[in-house]
Amino acid sequence: MSLVQRNNVAVLLIITVMMMMKMAIIMADGAVYKVGGFPGWTSIGNVDYNNWAASNNFQVGDTIIFEYNAQYHNVMKVPYKMYKSCNVSEGTPLETFNTGNDSIKLNRYGHNWFICGFPGHCQNGLKVDVNVIRVSTTKPPTPSRTDDDDDDVQCPDCPNKASPFIASFGLIGLAILFLALAGF
Repeated sequence: MSLVQRNNVAVLLIITVMMMMKMAIIMADGAVYKVGGFPGWTSIGNVDYNNWAASNNFQVGDTIIFEYNAQYHNVMKVPYKMYKSCNVSEGTPLETFNTGNDSIKLNRYGHNWFICGFPGHCQNGLKVDVNVIRVSTTKPPTPSRTDDDDDDVQCPDCPNKASPFIASFGLIGLAILFLALAGF
């Protein structure tokens, strides 16, 4: 291989490594999702929030944003029992948000249940189950249910999402293949 060819390969290698580093930084920051997509958190328009959630692969580090009119809605992170019953007087919410533009960082695996606490809104579909999945080749054991730890319960009727393919592993594989073909 000539000196010019080696320089070209070196430049391509540097560009590839820089792109991989950029992807790693982007992935480390996590994705940002607007709950419900374009309409946001609203009782107008018949948004199916659980279909919206099921169409996304949430990971630890991602952020979900609830955008809504704070005069008519709020967001409550609740245990599974409150989520299922839509009864806000059944217990105490884990957290309550009411700014109209709430950013929530997903910092653990499992289900995160949110409802609107305004009368009748949850019963009319203003609730969402955001399931943060583990990226793994093996399935972790399902935790047992206890009344003291409802927010960590893996509910039996919640949708189960498959682990997505991680792009960075594909890039690393391509880089190794590139190096092998380049003669390094």
